[in-house]
Amino acid sequence: MKAKRGLVLAILLVLAVLAASAETVTITYWQYFYESKVNLVNELIKNFEAANPGIKVEQVTFPYESFNQKVAASIPAGEGPDVITLFYGWLPMYVKGGYLQQLPTSDFNKAWFDKTYYPFVAESVDFGGKYYSAPTAVRTLALIWNKALFKEAGLDPNTPPKTLEDLAAYAKKLSKYDAKGNLVQAGLLMQPSGQGHSWLREVLFRQFGNVPYNKDYTKVTYNDANAVAALKWYTDLITKDKVGYPNFATDDVTAFKAGKGAMNIDGSFRIATLNAVKGLEWGVSELPTYKGIKSNYASYWTHGIVSGTSGKKLEASIKFLKYLVSPEVQELWLQKVGELPATPALSEKFKNDPVVLPFLKGLEYAKASLFVDEAGQRNIMVNAVDEVVLNKADPAAVLKAAAAKEQAIIDGFWK
Repeated sequence: MKAKRGLVLAILLVLAVLAASAETVTITYWQYFYESKVNLVNELIKNFEAANPGIKVEQVTFPYESFNQKVAASIPAGEGPDVITLFYGWLPMYVKGGYLQQLPTSDFNKAWFDKTYYPFVAESVDFGGKYYSAPTAVRTLALIWNKALFKEAGLDPNTPPKTLEDLAAYAKKLSKYDAKGNLVQAGLLMQPSGQGHSWLREVLFRQFGNVPYNKDYTKVTYNDANAVAALKWYTDLITKDKVGYPNFATDDVTAFKAGKGAMNIDGSFRIATLNAVKGLEWGVSELPTYKGIKSNYASYWTHGIVSGTSGKKLEASIKFLKYLVSPEVQELWLQKVGELPATPALSEKFKNDPVVLPFLKGLEYAKASLFVDEAGQRNIMVNAVDEVVLNKADPAAVLKAAAAKEQAIIDGFWK
């Protein structure tokens, strides 16, 4: 009798486990590998699963360089994730490629986006009147500087340059060379493939009097004398003033962390990285102005639900996406990653933080250009700098050719 009773209990236990397993929905989240983001999402998944016991979330990451190739190969084949993160500049490509499904209007509609986000976010995720993604955080650029190197050069460590003229003068004073004239300490790190291309096209062009694209981003408009002057000013820092050059000391981030670069133009996403460097005294200020003109570039990573996700997986994906963009997560994102809350009201909590505040101020006048092929359009600007720096090409001819190439990309996409 006892044996039969034990067998019955065992069968009931197995059935209970199977029933519980059948009720659990597992969804997959993809993002590119960035250590602080990966660690934070692992933490968020634990919190989410604890609050939603019937849902399991698996995080999968890929190198940034191969992320889009993996997306293009996997999602059409039905082997991709359920929820995915993507750079906002990739949104047109993802929508056109059929990788994303429209977010449910019951939860993610125009009124919600307008109420929740900065205006530039609400505008740039609006794709033909439909919404396919929602972000957690936003980023802007700022000037960062090494206070110890300022002291060493006889400069006030708490007074960074406020104008482009001062920036160039400080950079010259902060640069060091060996007996052969080789740069050993960059006064200003110049990395076009880092944030340099955005500083040039999205900030300097505007400060010099140019607007790089027309209102709906279908026409390239930086082929003019103002943009040429901006490109020349930027490249002169490399070729004439020799205060920095591309890939100095590996790259700008490595150089700054190692104390080999006195100043750099970088994004708010670098806060956590630099805070983790022991002994590094660094400050942050708004980008230097030119003729009184302020300008900045805003960008962000955003989350979408993949085409083909349906049923219980879709329900679970919507819940996870809503959690990812919640105020709770936005605040954690700033603390653990360094990216700014995408909801303006939350930023008020950090307005007295000397590191965060300059980035927040930059959001007030930042632009977020719409790209149809972010990597391709970025490479055109990086290559334009290389043409001037390495091949001593004329900036006017270089920009004319760059504008033509980028226009071809834009025209090709909208066809």
